[in-house]
Amino acid sequence: MSGKSKSNIKIGIEVEVVEKQNQRSNKLTKGVVKRILTNSSNHPHGIKVMLDSGIVGRVKNII
Repeated sequence: MSGKSKSNIKIGIEVEVVEKQNQRSNKLTKGVVKRILTNSSNHPHGIKVMLDSGIVGRVKNII
C-alpha cells in the first residue's frame, strides 16, 4: 500500500518513514504511527506522521 494517501494510514499501524534529514539518502525508519500530521487527503511525497518514538517523517511503506 502507498503512503501517499491518508486513507491508507491509521493510528497504530506499523510503517516505514523517511525523516527530513534523510530524504537524500532515503534511509527509512520503522515505527508505529502515533499521530497523522498532514491535513490533506493525498501528498506526492507521502503523508507526514509522528511515530511512537517521537520521530516525524513521511510514510514510504506500510507494513
